[in-house]
Amino acid sequence: MNISEQLQRQKAYFQGGNTFSVDFRLEMLRRLYREIQSREDAICQALAQDLGKSDYESYMCEVGLTLSEISYFLRHTRGLAREKTVPTPLAQFAARSYRKPAPYGNTLIMSPWNYPFLLTLEPLAAAIAAGNTAMVKPSAYAPHTAKVIGELIAACFPPELVTVITGGRAENAALLQEKFDFIFFTGSQSVGKEVLRKAAEHLTPVVLELGGKSPCIVDDTAPISLAARRIVFGKFLNCGQTCVAPDFILCQEKVLPRLVEALKQEITKQFGENPLDNPNYGKIINEKHFTRLLGLLDPQKTVIGGESLAESQQIAPTVMTQVTWEDPVMQEEIFGPILPILTYRDLEAVYTQLLSRPKPLALYLFSRNRQRIREVSARLDFGGGCINDTIIHLATSHLPFGGVGESGMGSYHGKAGFAALSHQKAIVDKKTWLDLPMRYQPYKKGLNRKLVRLFLR
Repeated sequence: MNISEQLQRQKAYFQGGNTFSVDFRLEMLRRLYREIQSREDAICQALAQDLGKSDYESYMCEVGLTLSEISYFLRHTRGLAREKTVPTPLAQFAARSYRKPAPYGNTLIMSPWNYPFLLTLEPLAAAIAAGNTAMVKPSAYAPHTAKVIGELIAACFPPELVTVITGGRAENAALLQEKFDFIFFTGSQSVGKEVLRKAAEHLTPVVLELGGKSPCIVDDTAPISLAARRIVFGKFLNCGQTCVAPDFILCQEKVLPRLVEALKQEITKQFGENPLDNPNYGKIINEKHFTRLLGLLDPQKTVIGGESLAESQQIAPTVMTQVTWEDPVMQEEIFGPILPILTYRDLEAVYTQLLSRPKPLALYLFSRNRQRIREVSARLDFGGGCINDTIIHLATSHLPFGGVGESGMGSYHGKAGFAALSHQKAIVDKKTWLDLPMRYQPYKKGLNRKLVRLFLR
């Protein structure tokens, strides 16, 4: 299908007012919810083929979270789409002032391969709730999931409302040549820069969900066993291919031995003596990323893991110690099952190191010291995070999810997603039965001047 022609059909569909009705939006969301439920087995099978995910993980981290987000919009879209009256200044008496949410129009959603279902359907749900049309471009690196998404969308919506575009770089380039009203991109920083450059040519607003090296700080008051359990979960979920996974640990020197031992125990407990034999442990997305990750491994610094299987593109959960900021593993976002640990003596050194680096998408702190928790969350810049846990901040529709600085711009989930995909029209409805004369020329001193100064101060 020609992308330009299909976009023109979507523009005509939107301009015809077809998406303005909240009842229409809710019916589209109900259709999407039902189709996802009915195709759960096919979705999980596709995720297993692309990423080796188990059915349990596929539902917990992709299908279930998507259904939860759609449920939020089914409950709240009517309220979110309602006009909101705001105070009117006395100088504008008599009038009603209000904000009116309005859809942007024709949106482009470009999604990544690591959570190919969740990160395609969640922003789509927000776009539909806000009253937009959408062109959806899933990642070519997850072809089985992209195929299922295409079939699901075709069964739910007319192509004038939502269209799935499959393919690779050529299709990405063709889409970015078009003038959309809004672009929602999730992926790498390098591609995000290109998306932003192309969007700037048309002055198109964007949300960019990118990534970065998300630190995990463990201090000397942390509950070490629990910290290890939750770090292992967050780091090695989806084989570390999670944008908010703890990228590295900053551990207080004196608790390092206890933490390393606890991490070893937890990896064995959660994945078994030989994780590569665990049927619920996934794989690296492709050979290119598999080879890149192997290049980050240092056998001399590996204290657990490091094993790999080229035929299945798997790398065992790996922990490295005695790591420095100069090591190769600290020069880029890892995005795989390798967990380097650095140490520190005092938090001032941590602040100095982290504040001199790109702002991360997430930050995690394990501590029982409430003053320290307040200080870390105030002094360091990051998109979002957790205290005494990892990654769960993205699993709620009641918190905005997004990056800051190099890790992204804009946010979504729930109310934030509706706001991101909507323009707030600011409207003053001025009454006709009264017209204050003081704003009109010829300007007069005396009472009019006194009234202007009274109102505008």
